[in-house]
Amino acid sequence: MKDPFVERLEKGPILSDGAIGTQLYERGVPYGKSFDELNIVDPSLVSGVHIDYLRAGAEIITTNTFGANRIRLKEFGLEKKVRDINLRGVKIAREAREIVGVPAFIAGSVGPIGRPATEYNSLTDRVIGDTFREQIEALLEGGADVIMFETFSELEELLIAIEVAKEVCELPIIAQMSFGEDELTHGGDTPEDFVRALKDSDVDVIGVNCSVGPQGTLDVVMRLIAAGAHRVSAQPNAGLPSRRGQHFVYISTPEYFAEYAKKFVSAGAVIVGGCCGTTPAHISAMAAAIKDGNRATTVTVNIEQKSPHITAIPSGEPEPTKLAQAIKRGEFIVSVEVDPPKGLSARKTLEGAKMLAEKGVKWINIGDSPMARVRMSCIALAKLIQETTPIEAIIHFTTRDRNVMAIQSDLIGAHAMGIRNVIALTGDPPSLGDYPDATGVWDIDSVGLIKALSRMNEGFDLAGKQIGAKAGFCIAAAVDPTAKDIEFQIDRMWQKIEAGAHLIMSQPLYDVEDLQKFLDRVGNIPVPFILGVLPLQSYKHAEFMHNEVPGIYVPEHILDAMRRAGSNGLQEGVRLAQELVHQAQHLVQGIYLMPSFGRYDVCAQVFEALDIDKRPTASNSSEAQAANK
Repeated sequence: MKDPFVERLEKGPILSDGAIGTQLYERGVPYGKSFDELNIVDPSLVSGVHIDYLRAGAEIITTNTFGANRIRLKEFGLEKKVRDINLRGVKIAREAREIVGVPAFIAGSVGPIGRPATEYNSLTDRVIGDTFREQIEALLEGGADVIMFETFSELEELLIAIEVAKEVCELPIIAQMSFGEDELTHGGDTPEDFVRALKDSDVDVIGVNCSVGPQGTLDVVMRLIAAGAHRVSAQPNAGLPSRRGQHFVYISTPEYFAEYAKKFVSAGAVIVGGCCGTTPAHISAMAAAIKDGNRATTVTVNIEQKSPHITAIPSGEPEPTKLAQAIKRGEFIVSVEVDPPKGLSARKTLEGAKMLAEKGVKWINIGDSPMARVRMSCIALAKLIQETTPIEAIIHFTTRDRNVMAIQSDLIGAHAMGIRNVIALTGDPPSLGDYPDATGVWDIDSVGLIKALSRMNEGFDLAGKQIGAKAGFCIAAAVDPTAKDIEFQIDRMWQKIEAGAHLIMSQPLYDVEDLQKFLDRVGNIPVPFILGVLPLQSYKHAEFMHNEVPGIYVPEHILDAMRRAGSNGLQEGVRLAQELVHQAQHLVQGIYLMPSFGRYDVCAQVFEALDIDKRPTASNSSEAQAANK
């Protein structure tokens, strides 16, 4: 006799629920508290989440037990309550199903065991297996219909968990891994590796959840199917999270998820749902969208390699940076952003910087492990660029990874090495990146960081201790002119200026009218305003930026233009960026170009739209090189 869940799978795609943790967070439970313990201390809150998803149309609801294993619970002193928490988690879901009165399936959620770095290599396979066994037995006892493994990043750990589940019960199994933007797991496995490893495991569904938004998830789904996966699930995050005050916000809309629900089903997915940041509204929109679907598969793989580069570290006396001097002279600022490499070699990045220097670029912005992905230190890369080119660096410096002592130590060290242009940022949340279990610090935010830099420019640290001399930092701050919470953004911008910011650099804009509306709204800004420009590469790129990247708004007419451009998307993206720059150059004091996919040549084309007196030239570059010497 077939299992009811397997029988249902054969009839067509099934809609799963969305996020549990972020829904509990939105309902008042702070990060840092055990969400799993709520099964005991506040079951009605958990039940409310399940009920909302069932009413939205979900046929699968996952229990609030993602982290309810002995090792994860030990952090909260709850390691002796594994059975109770899991048992009650299933009971709450079952009762919610009874309240709503629908024939939904209860998926017992099992996440990775979450080994601390200090214990990562000390746990044997037997200990890991026993940890999963304890949790799965409790879920089985509670009456789960399915075992759902979620957000696994290590294939070996998932294989152990599956083996244990097969020994413990005969329930259907859904095995899901988390893939990054590079379509690799944290352990370095590809979707094809995933399929091969589970080929003989008799798992009912394999799939992808968490980590990335719908676009990246669809790419992985198609690779899984192309590699021979029989049944596939797709449960993406609601885009990339951004920090708004003390809260994290996900930006992908229900309408966007509805469109991708159709694409998942068309590609061949049998289970679709959501993960972090998704809400009952997302699930409701998806429910209306997955009735029909055609199967199709395409796969795109990009691979990049780099080579090593090493330089020495000279010293120098504090003095105003060339950026500060240019601001004082009223010079039009042109800066281009580069991302630090993910590995040990900076060769490709340095070659890009040299090309930009030849075009006349004087300043380069360097990200601080953007998107919470592990990359080379922005300070180290800034040093390499300043030693090998006439370009002066502007480092992005976040308060995410460092406590208030480390922040000041790193800034003092950067200053000593001649890296003195700093844009102060709060930083992307760790949950976005390679180490979702990592802890964000945030002793201070971006305004606090600007105050720290300003205090150093006065010769003191935040504790009032002298640092030996007045520092020479040129301090930049960020603003999002098209943010939905625009009053909050404007208030923060004025706070940053009051704290000591010397210039404002904006998130990318795509329409001069949006810029004009923002400038009219804020009035006279007493420091230079540098316009962010990110040339679009294709309609797919524009759609991704608008729907999945925090702080980016692409107007409808720009999306339409990119859609009409078809295969000429890159050319159209450059034209639109040039048009914006030409129209906006007299409203701002500079432009800040952000090339996608390392296309620095695209930035060079955008320069051409500037008036000749504002455009970077090789002669300007020679002046900078001579000044650096």
